[in-house]
Amino acid sequence: MKIARLVFFVLGAAMFLQAGVARAAMKTHWIDYKQGDAPLSGYLVYDDAVQGRRPGVLMIHDRSGFSEGTLADAQMIAKLGYVVFAEDIFGKGVVPKTVPEMMATIAIYDKDRELMRARALAGLDVLKAQPMVDPAKLASVGYCFGGTTGVELIETGAPLLGFVSVHGAFQKFTPEGAKNIKGRVLILHGAEDPVAPMEELNAVISQFRAAKVDFEVNLYSGAAHGFTKPQNPSEVRADDEYKVAMARFLKDLLGH
Repeated sequence: MKIARLVFFVLGAAMFLQAGVARAAMKTHWIDYKQGDAPLSGYLVYDDAVQGRRPGVLMIHDRSGFSEGTLADAQMIAKLGYVVFAEDIFGKGVVPKTVPEMMATIAIYDKDRELMRARALAGLDVLKAQPMVDPAKLASVGYCFGGTTGVELIETGAPLLGFVSVHGAFQKFTPEGAKNIKGRVLILHGAEDPVAPMEELNAVISQFRAAKVDFEVNLYSGAAHGFTKPQNPSEVRADDEYKVAMARFLKDLLGH
C-alpha cells in the first residue's frame, strides 16, 4: 500500500512538473512607440516562467530590418535568460526587401548620425521601461548595420554595461566619441570582411585603446561579412563560435 502511494506521489509530481514546463513559454509581442513624431514598432521577447526582474538586452537589427532572421536572433538571445527588445531604427512597417532597398535605407542613417543615435536611444528607453527588466543591468547587441548603430549608442554615454558588435562596421567614429563609452565592448568580426576590412577595425581599436575602453575582439579566419548566414565552412564555425562568445560575455557582464 505504501509503495502504491509512493508511486502515485512520484507520478503526480512528474505530471505537475511537466505541466509547469508546458506552461512556460517565450512571450513575444510588438510595442509601438515614437522617436519625435516618427512611429516605431519594436519586438519584445522574454520567458514568462522567470519571476522578478532580470537583465535586459537591446538588440539592434541589421540592414534587413525586422526580417525572419532578426526575429530569430532576438528569440535566441532571450532564451539565454534575458528580456530582449529588438528596437526599430527604420520606422514602423519599413522592411526593405532587396539589397538596393536595404542600402538606400541604411544610407539615410549613415548620413545622419544624430538621427541614428536618437532612434537607438528611443528603443533603449522602451527596454528600461519594461516592468520585468532590471534597469541597472542592461546591454546591447548589434548585427551588421546594428553594429554601427550600437557604437553610436554607447558613444552617447548611454547607461549600458556592455555592447556586442556582430560583423559590424566602424566608419565615421572619432576618438572624442570613444571617451564617452561607459561599458565593455565585444567585437565579433570576420577576418575577410570586405565591408569592414581590417584597416577599419584597427582604426576603431586604436580609438578604444586611446580612450581606455574595456574591449575584446574575436576575429574569425576565413569569414566575411554576414557570417551569421554562413556561406562556407569557416563561416559555419564563426556562426557557432560567436554565439558561445556572446553568451559568455553577457553572462559575465550581467551576472545571469
